Amino acid sequence: MANTSPAFKVGDRVRLAQSPPYFKTADTMPMLRPPDVVPVGAIGVVKDQRSGGYWGIRFDQGSFLVDSQFLESAEEPDGTAQPS
Repeated sequence: MANTSPAFKVGDRVRLAQSPPYFKTADTMPMLRPPDVVPVGAIGVVKDQRSGGYWGIRFDQGSFLVDSQFLESAEEPDGTAQPS
């Protein structure tokens, strides 16, 4: 069975493609935040990969754990960033 989740690496720029039902902060003591804390289309940087298909992403609004289904690459195939 093929893995359909995006393959990101630490340092990749990603875009929030769709808003999750809530955001979970990537803090030592995680907190839930409303879905509008990070707007759809916001660009973030991958900080780490977590279990269960989650990624630690640093957005301007803070660091959050985001399921890969809500993310897309913000990089062009040649490695340059797409405009936000």
